[in-house]
Amino acid sequence: KAWKNIAARRGGRLAILGLALAALVVCLSGCDTFRFYRQAIGGEYQLLANQEPIAKLLADPKTPARLREKLQLVQELRRFARNELNLPVGRHYEKYVDVHRSYVVWNVEAAPEFSMAPKSWWYPMVGRLEYRGYFAKVDAQKYGEKLAKKGYDVHLGGASAYSTLGWFRDPVLNTFIFEEEAGLAETLFHELGHQEVFARGDTDFNEAFATTVGQEGARRWLKAHGSVDAQAAYETEIRHTREFVHLIMSARLRLERLYGDERSSEGKIRAGRSRSTVPADKLRSEKSHILQELREEYARLKEQWNGIDAFGSYFSRDLNNSKLNSVAAYYDFVPGFERLLQNNGGDLEKFYRAAERLSKKSKTARHQVLRSLASGPQAKIPLDESNSF
Repeated sequence: KAWKNIAARRGGRLAILGLALAALVVCLSGCDTFRFYRQAIGGEYQLLANQEPIAKLLADPKTPARLREKLQLVQELRRFARNELNLPVGRHYEKYVDVHRSYVVWNVEAAPEFSMAPKSWWYPMVGRLEYRGYFAKVDAQKYGEKLAKKGYDVHLGGASAYSTLGWFRDPVLNTFIFEEEAGLAETLFHELGHQEVFARGDTDFNEAFATTVGQEGARRWLKAHGSVDAQAAYETEIRHTREFVHLIMSARLRLERLYGDERSSEGKIRAGRSRSTVPADKLRSEKSHILQELREEYARLKEQWNGIDAFGSYFSRDLNNSKLNSVAAYYDFVPGFERLLQNNGGDLEKFYRAAERLSKKSKTARHQVLRSLASGPQAKIPLDESNSF
């Protein structure tokens, strides 16, 4: 269940929007790009054309009771996000759309068979990102198969939500509205976090910031409106998630070393030259061994959780480089952002402004700051100077 929730909240993955701009790119690009932007435009249009005002649905006696209850909760969460979390709610989440499927988009991610360096794609306005999103699963599958034939490790993940970064008024979707209270709160606050701070072309920064906002916002919501049991359950979920992420990061590091990957000055992984000296069969065998070790480590972790299989669905299918990267993108910089929030005394507005200042720095500089912050209290950065974080 926990992995399903994480995967769903991964919808912080951003829609590639701005219809006029996209149309221009379509006119200037090749067939694959044409098809990609055409489906992006069509998918977003369907959302815009089929949304209904939540107020109207609440006034309609035919609205199912379960949906009515969740829509009322959304209204309360919007007020909390605006008044208590200082998030840019605007006119977002005032309407509802049923897309009649489990996920609103499917994201394709890829990495070479013998490197953890993720493949990236360039998009107008947002720069290079490490995924490609499709509104139809079949389109994502076809593109993933094409990448696999080129030798990539491919991961296809469904997302229940995404942010349009203010290009449109984001609606509530059937794909996430029926989450449990804490999960729904985290999803809404995560997506609104993307509109508060966004660093062009920096997936890891953006997702870690939004993840921090979503989790902190959900904590504060539960403290104000939830039971003690609900708060404890959510903290347990976060603890399990962190322990799971630690396993993934450790396995990822072992694979980096196996492949001979290198780290750039900004901390990003890139394929190294030394991997070419190791025969492919040996690399493949060692890779399989590391991934099997990961499965065994998770089995032991489940025992510590008294048999709770929170991430069973993650391990139910094949593991590969790209699938491990899909976790790293959301959590690599979370410790740094949590320290930044702590350094700002838990004041969210100060935290947002500090993150915004970071977003305006070079990718190398902001990544170095976040890694330094995560290293411990000694990394505390002054808050009063105009050029501080």
